[in-house]
Amino acid sequence: MRRVRETAHRTVRDARLPSGPPLRPTVHTWRFDALVALALGIATVYYGIDNTGVVVLREVAPGEVRHLPRPAGPGGLAFMVTLAVIASGALALRRRYPLAVLCVVTAATLATPHSVLRLTFYAFVIAVYSAAVYSPYRAATLAALSASVVLVGASGNSVTPIVPNEYIALLILVPMAGAALGLRTWKLRTDEGRTRLSALEREQAEALRRAVEHERARIARELHDVVTHNVSMMIIQAGAARTIMKSAPDEAGEALLAVESGGRAAMTELRHVMGLLTMADGGEGTGEGADPADTAAELTPQPGLAQLESLVGRVRGAGLPVELTVTGRPRPLPPGLELAAYRVVQEALTNTMKHASGATAAVTLVHEPERLRVEVTDTGGRPGAGAPTGNGRGLIGLRERLAVHDGTLNTGGRLTGGYRVEALIPLETR
Repeated sequence: MRRVRETAHRTVRDARLPSGPPLRPTVHTWRFDALVALALGIATVYYGIDNTGVVVLREVAPGEVRHLPRPAGPGGLAFMVTLAVIASGALALRRRYPLAVLCVVTAATLATPHSVLRLTFYAFVIAVYSAAVYSPYRAATLAALSASVVLVGASGNSVTPIVPNEYIALLILVPMAGAALGLRTWKLRTDEGRTRLSALEREQAEALRRAVEHERARIARELHDVVTHNVSMMIIQAGAARTIMKSAPDEAGEALLAVESGGRAAMTELRHVMGLLTMADGGEGTGEGADPADTAAELTPQPGLAQLESLVGRVRGAGLPVELTVTGRPRPLPPGLELAAYRVVQEALTNTMKHASGATAAVTLVHEPERLRVEVTDTGGRPGAGAPTGNGRGLIGLRERLAVHDGTLNTGGRLTGGYRVEALIPLETR
């Protein structure tokens, strides 16, 4: 019994829920429905006027004729015109309120005298079709269609049949309702498929946009890390060479050699980044006629932990004392993770040269069982010539780079003076 009540409750609830959104007729469909209602109204009103007071003789059996009088007088005429106007005029709203129109037209059809059933029958046929096709309430529509067809079909008799030429109403209305329901189901499925396709296209476009933005940010980080570090060292070395050029030309020459070396390193890394981009675009620049030196630079692996000693050496050559300490048990790491750690050291030392002139720095690399810890500290100093050009983009880029590997970046001043940058990168345990 409980299951029966639950089933009944679910049926009633489903009957109240629409199977699709209500139709919003366009101006064109409003005009079309209004023209249909007007044309049918004029035809049925003319039919009602033409048949007011007419007596019809109908043979109901061999040799037996029955008189079928039709409404007569002003009252009969007004009654027939009213039925025709109501049944036909309601069709103007057949798409927006299909069930309400079906109920109104069914009531008008049942109120029509048997002798003039053509007055409202055609409007009833259109109302049945409209309810089946346009109503979003499928359970209520099936119930209303069944009730309307049965009521109208049972209202006729052998003398005055509903359908002209003595066809049976059910043979016309039932197939029509079935075809209309099938058409509506097909339209709903088509609309749902189109909606899903549009949503998928929007999701793909959004995913492509995010991928493009992510790639742009990645390229910006790479270019920032490559250019900022090397150019900062070149500026420092060039400034030192300019200062001592007259008093110590030999040392100035060494500084200029360091500038040249930094420029070459910058060009090598820039070629590497651009080589990755051109290979992603289809391999341009790596085919026949390409410069072998450029090709070799493009194929050079990106820097990692093995290149930290070389990086520290270049920074020392630029005039910043740096101490490198590596503890723990090194092990092979993914190239992307090593590049992230290398960029942390590179950016931190670059900031030290720009913002802490005269300081000393220390780089500590700790290989722990579950993570890699990279720490760069300095003792503090006065801002250098490149300090005003800083915008904080480097540290933001480092955080984004480390976030790819679930790493974190901690930065801030030290209690004893200077600045500290610490990166913690989790490692896969084996």
